[in-house]
Amino acid sequence: MADRVTVIGWDGSPLTAAARSALGAATLVAGAAHHLALPEVPPNAERIRLGSVALAARRITGHRGTAVVLADGDPGFFGVVRTLRAPEFGLEVEVVPGVSSVAAAFARAGMAWDDAQVVVAHRRTLRRAVNVCRAHPKVAVLTSPGAGPAELGLLMEGVHRTFVICEELGTDREQVTVVTSDKAADHTWRDPNLVIVIGGTAAVTEDGGWIAGRDPAATPRGWTLPAEAYGGLMGEGELEPLRAAQLARLGPRVGDLVWDIGCGSGAFATEAARAGAAVIAVDRDLRACERTEANARAFGLQVQIVPGIAPHVLENLPEPDVVRVGGGGVAVVSAVADRRPQRIVAHAATRDEAELVGRDLTEHGYRVECALLQSVELDTRAWTETERSVAFLLSGVLPDRTA
Repeated sequence: MADRVTVIGWDGSPLTAAARSALGAATLVAGAAHHLALPEVPPNAERIRLGSVALAARRITGHRGTAVVLADGDPGFFGVVRTLRAPEFGLEVEVVPGVSSVAAAFARAGMAWDDAQVVVAHRRTLRRAVNVCRAHPKVAVLTSPGAGPAELGLLMEGVHRTFVICEELGTDREQVTVVTSDKAADHTWRDPNLVIVIGGTAAVTEDGGWIAGRDPAATPRGWTLPAEAYGGLMGEGELEPLRAAQLARLGPRVGDLVWDIGCGSGAFATEAARAGAAVIAVDRDLRACERTEANARAFGLQVQIVPGIAPHVLENLPEPDVVRVGGGGVAVVSAVADRRPQRIVAHAATRDEAELVGRDLTEHGYRVECALLQSVELDTRAWTETERSVAFLLSGVLPDRTA
């Protein structure tokens, strides 16, 4: 095992005294091509071109001497430190950090970033990164080959955003380009790069907030809010107890894409967006679409509105993680199940209708649960009943998609 392992973050500025000292004593240096070309790298040191960090860690583990790993930006922020410290390698490391590429990118853009979401886009996480960009007004995306600005732009179809694309930060070839999301696929971008995605509406905080990312105090407490918060005029399928149960079954979260089919007032769509998920709200009624958009905007949330008749309008929508079917019956549930989201919720007014929906979900391979929900609203001044609602709540979970 190496006697000493130092990880140095490089941001294009001159190396610190600590970094120069560690490099001067190194017998093995790992890094990208531009790191290995630095004049401070000892000419007699073994050099490893850093591709797979795990492979480099194995080489370092077997090395007898002093090792240095060079990495762009802050190596402890979505960087190599986590892999090097993994139990299977047993490496103890010292870290000399640099300015993170996220901080550098926002500095180039002249923007604050305490209110930004930060995500990593690999081929396997690209869709989830895109969903975060759909849901939030300011996102920094650390990209990778095959999951870069062009791929982000293609998957953002239907949502307008501005991309600030920072290529090769800290090098002589550094370039910052501003394009709209629909134009990002028209260019070839150099690696490494980082994309700042901005646009949409945001809840405004006067003092900049107290927590990085989205301030939880920007929206009211409670998973669901009463009808008055959405202008009233809700249908039977939108009453607060049913919405609360649907949210509990679906569990929308950051990185998810939610379909709300038959969105009505937009109450459920807004509440799913409040949980941090990206939401596409669908309704055949243009007035419902307008109300949904207005309610989401009132809470500073991003919801994509798609007017049209389900199931036909669903054909070109991006793949969902969870779906609420608020209208359309068995035909819509069946079309949704064909797309294989992890979870689906629907409701029915009668037992016969509930059985039809449940049978269809079962035939599609979903594990189905059904509950009869009855809620009674009381006037607490006289403790008399003011409203009663009854509905069958159906939920389907796809066993082979548990993540």
